[in-house]
Amino acid sequence: MTAKKSAKTKTVGAVKGGNGKYQFKMAALKKVPAGTGYSTSHGGVVEGERILVGYIHKPRGTGARMHSHLNEQLNYVVRGTLMGSVNGKKVRAPTGSLIYIPANAPHTLVADPKDEDVIFLAIKDLSQGIIGKAIDGTMTGPLYMKGFEPKKPVKGAAKKKAVRQAAR
Repeated sequence: MTAKKSAKTKTVGAVKGGNGKYQFKMAALKKVPAGTGYSTSHGGVVEGERILVGYIHKPRGTGARMHSHLNEQLNYVVRGTLMGSVNGKKVRAPTGSLIYIPANAPHTLVADPKDEDVIFLAIKDLSQGIIGKAIDGTMTGPLYMKGFEPKKPVKGAAKKKAVRQAAR
């Protein structure tokens, strides 16, 4: 007799594998945040009983502030270059590279601004979901390299002036 598998996931929006679901088009899965509060990462996530896999997108020049999580993690770079540090050691991982991140290791990874957006496979044990916690204790937002910050919305009089100039 086998135990019934849980259909609940630790990552909000992730897909649960098993119970008749054994194959997944990773790039077509619903995109979920993969670092809410500290990273620009997002993508499809599939959870099994003991591991999860994310097909994660990180726009170039952006990424994750220093954070950690209970999960041991492997990141396999499918496209682009990830750069940053793991446990204080610098890493630079172009396409075809694998980054090993031990459980609880402080790390930060950014999509190289001189390369294209990054796609990577994040493989983690299921001691928690895909999201960790920022080292500084805040969840105030992702890391943006200079020149890659989000554009601030134009408000009030400046917006009216921009609209008038665009109409000319």
